[in-house]
Amino acid sequence: MPVHDQVARVTARIIARSKDSRTRYMQTMARAAAEGPRRGHLSCSNQAHAYAAMGTDQATMATSPAPNLGIVTAYNDMLSAHQPFERFPDLIRQAARNVGATAQVAGGVPAMCDGVTQGQTGMELSLFSRDVIALSAGIALSHNTFDAALYLGVCDKIVPGLVIAAATFGYIPAVFLPAGPMVSGLPNDEKAKVRQQFASGQVDRAALMSAEMASYHGPGTCTFYGTANTNQMLMEFMGLHLPGTSFVNPGTPLRDALTVAGTERAAAITALGNAYTPVCDILDERAFVNGIVGLMATGGSTNLVLHLPAMARAAGVQLALEDFDDLSAITPLLAKVYPNGLADVNHFHAAGGLGYTIAQLLDAGLLHPDTMTVAGKGLERYTTEPQLTEAGLRWQQGSRESLNTRILRPVSDPFDSTGGLRQLSGNLGRGVIKTSAVDPDRHIIKAPARVFETQEAVKDAFKAGEFTADTVVVVRFQGPQANGMPELHALTPVLAVLQNRGLKVALVTDGRMSGASGKVPAAIHISPEAAAGGPLSRLRDGDMIHLDATTGRIEALVPDLDSRPAATPDLSGNGTGVGRELFAMFRAQVGPAATGAAVVV
Repeated sequence: MPVHDQVARVTARIIARSKDSRTRYMQTMARAAAEGPRRGHLSCSNQAHAYAAMGTDQATMATSPAPNLGIVTAYNDMLSAHQPFERFPDLIRQAARNVGATAQVAGGVPAMCDGVTQGQTGMELSLFSRDVIALSAGIALSHNTFDAALYLGVCDKIVPGLVIAAATFGYIPAVFLPAGPMVSGLPNDEKAKVRQQFASGQVDRAALMSAEMASYHGPGTCTFYGTANTNQMLMEFMGLHLPGTSFVNPGTPLRDALTVAGTERAAAITALGNAYTPVCDILDERAFVNGIVGLMATGGSTNLVLHLPAMARAAGVQLALEDFDDLSAITPLLAKVYPNGLADVNHFHAAGGLGYTIAQLLDAGLLHPDTMTVAGKGLERYTTEPQLTEAGLRWQQGSRESLNTRILRPVSDPFDSTGGLRQLSGNLGRGVIKTSAVDPDRHIIKAPARVFETQEAVKDAFKAGEFTADTVVVVRFQGPQANGMPELHALTPVLAVLQNRGLKVALVTDGRMSGASGKVPAAIHISPEAAAGGPLSRLRDGDMIHLDATTGRIEALVPDLDSRPAATPDLSGNGTGVGRELFAMFRAQVGPAATGAAVVV
């Protein structure tokens, strides 16, 4: 099947836009690769320091040309998704020995849980943690002793930060090893219902706590289709995982076998062998287009509209909001996973999962089929699924039929004809809106604004009964320069209650929503942000706002918006407490949301 005309046009546009930066990047990678294996440039003293603690592996490392693999791990046991990584280094080291290689933990990177920090001050560090992760991984790999890298990470900012680092060290191979989702607990829609009941005072905190603990109940990734699981999808569509590895539960024999297989593959694709596959060859313009199509086809997290441009820039690829918009317009929505439906990722995986989804999109010409991956050339490999047989781990053709059409559908009968993500533009700036979970009769909202500068002020107004008519809730000074662009997911229950009461409501903000945002229309990532003097800083209570997701417009219907003075709130309190003092330089140097809100690239 030839590639769809629009996919080809968008790809050609990205290639043209990226010509200079991509050329410079690939030249840099070629020069680094030409220097040969990293350890060949270390003195005996350098090497002795690197191998001192490696026990029985010391002799191999000092005298053999065998590959040495660097493990960059985001392990901690506060994140359920990352707790399984505690066991991975031992598995990896033994798997490497079995194929004549060695492996070392090169370094750790921070990994914060957005579920813990939602609505808390710590959330103001969340987006910047992506840059810290990239920097930390860079330090880990700077020892120059590794022939390939294995990246252990799952959650929201962790995978994007690791990809930025992998691209920066793009002259060595990179294999990403996932941990898998926790087994299914309390259904996500039931959890959401209890949250709304608590917000409206119908149940007490004990009931809320019981529901939350029944939902988040064991090791593994949270099972809704938020940013963490969207990251895992992306790694398969872009060829950085082995096929079919994203949604295998932790602590299972298959999960361990896939970790071993990923290690073996990393050892096989170094420059010391005949299948050298540096990650710079994987992370090209076509891979990023495939990732965006996967995002649209599965109804993934809006956070990736920030992360993908930042990841791409590290590989010399320049993405723009119109690329997302144009690809969304021709990509059918094939999956319904919470918050876009009732199923969780375990149900999605059982229904056919990513293998089925990729097969459908390849057959429709919506993906580039000939990209390079860690498994070899060609995305067709990612239509297979791993099976643990008596003969060992094998990949076999995945299902060509959906096993549950309430969760996963073919291109010929999608849930929607588009991916449900629109670019918004107008006199309030540029942003995005995710409509895949929003009822069509709420795609157009015209209502007066109520302007706030904190989440808490919105919740206080709700508790005081101040929302009695259709309202566009504007929460400004939530962008990266103002306070690090925290997610505003704590507003979801409040806005959902208002909507359930029959009001037409929408959110407009220069901040973010969680990957779990859903049924309430939300115009997010508005840029320029209010702290930079953007149009949101000139809005007033009562201004009529017109949000139209069908045409991609967001307008303040007031004649004098441009001539009004900008609000100048006191942001001095944003600079202290819970580590915010350490991130002043990030807030001062961060780029706009429209290009990824990046600091380090």
